[in-house]
Amino acid sequence: MAVKSALVVLVLVLSAACSAQAAPTARPEDGDVETGGISPFDNDHPAIRNLDPALREAVQQAAKEARAARGIDARVTSGWRSRRYQQRLLDEAVGKHGSVDEARKLVNTPEKSTHVSGKAVDIGPTDAADWFSRKGSRFGLCQIYANEMWHIELATTPGGECPPLLSNAAAG
Repeated sequence: MAVKSALVVLVLVLSAACSAQAAPTARPEDGDVETGGISPFDNDHPAIRNLDPALREAVQQAAKEARAARGIDARVTSGWRSRRYQQRLLDEAVGKHGSVDEARKLVNTPEKSTHVSGKAVDIGPTDAADWFSRKGSRFGLCQIYANEMWHIELATTPGGECPPLLSNAAAG
């Protein structure tokens, strides 16, 4: 009986270890940010530092304006991402939504992701995302996907008109 109990404990321990390895957490060097986001001015964080310089500057200018005009504290909930981190997000979305086609409506492949190329940021909280989607074009910033008000890219000239919204990430 003692051997059987020991085997059960061993199986449980090994099972837990395998589960932990199956879903590794992303690291800051991969562009992962803490819950609640980071300051768009945190140029030391890879998620900000590795952004396209023009996008980073526009986001920082817009964040200053949002704070000055409305007292809104814009946070970057996701910026640049490594290919490894993007693939992990896609894999998690496939597990959650049941297929690559459904997952791709929310998470692009590493090859197509504008986060991987440093050309996109996700803005939070909701009041900041709303402000960026309504006022961001002053800085050349545009909401890109109809189903993601937080996903912002440099997609027009400052003061220009944003392109029509795409239905989701798979459409782009």
